[in-house]
Amino acid sequence: MDGDASPTARALLALELIQGSPGITAERLADKLGVTERAARRYVGILREAGLPIDSMRGPYGGYRLGRGVRLPPLMFSAAEVLGLVMAVLDGHHHAADATDPVGSGLAKLLRALPEPIAAQAEAVRRTTAPAPDRAAARPDPAIATALVQACADRVQVHLGYRSEAGSEWSADVEPWAVVVRHGRWYLLCWSHGSSARRAYRIDRVTTVSVLPGSSFEPPAGIDAVAELEAHLAKGWEFDTEVVIEGPLDKVRPYVPPMLGTLEPIDDDTTRLTGSTSNPWWYAEQLARLPVPFRIVRCVELQHTARAVGQRLVDASGL
Repeated sequence: MDGDASPTARALLALELIQGSPGITAERLADKLGVTERAARRYVGILREAGLPIDSMRGPYGGYRLGRGVRLPPLMFSAAEVLGLVMAVLDGHHHAADATDPVGSGLAKLLRALPEPIAAQAEAVRRTTAPAPDRAAARPDPAIATALVQACADRVQVHLGYRSEAGSEWSADVEPWAVVVRHGRWYLLCWSHGSSARRAYRIDRVTTVSVLPGSSFEPPAGIDAVAELEAHLAKGWEFDTEVVIEGPLDKVRPYVPPMLGTLEPIDDDTTRLTGSTSNPWWYAEQLARLPVPFRIVRCVELQHTARAVGQRLVDASGL
């Protein structure tokens, strides 16, 4: 650490370390600060004199902890941290430079609170970068997304208003298990009481959310929300598919996206893929990426589309 740093600056760094690593010992704190243990204890003393309740716990698992109900001083960011945050926002939200947009407005407030040298770099990146919009992305209303995330955390059932892609509207009572972001789209993985089945709803199509009083629930133990969503999105579409792939399951699995369906071994050398799709052309293009031979044994629409995709590739070769 810089030997010219003031005691106050070191005390604030000590606070950040204690907050980020509850139970940190004086020895570890001193090592992180690059000072002696005696000096580290002195910086803790400075924090206590400023009214911050820094608790000392004795024993093998003891150390310094921040007491409850503390109002912390302004956050301290490094230039790399700030630039990383701005880049992440630009990557996921393409109106970050628009002051009228909630995300753009919030990011501007953060930058105004930072030291000028750091804020200037981040502001330059924010205003001069021109990210290409993700046309498949569909970001939901922040208030609705927040309400659903909170319901998942509180494990309470909610009543949803929903508008389908075709424009029809309906409502449902659901147990919200998890919110999953996939390829720029936000989904609510849940249990629908009306359907008595697992469902995945596009959050950008949710119109209203209200908590159902006295409706706590327990989600399935050990649920993998991402895997569940991928499996759900591979089922229930217009055309059922079945493909036999020439390759053992462990060799085939890395090349088959979960949204294509379920893989199972037929024998030691072949694998079966079963799923469904509403877009045979897209499905055929995904299959064309397989590095091993395969055969479509069910879905006439997919067979015809795969033939058309193959012919287009042959025509493009000029042979």
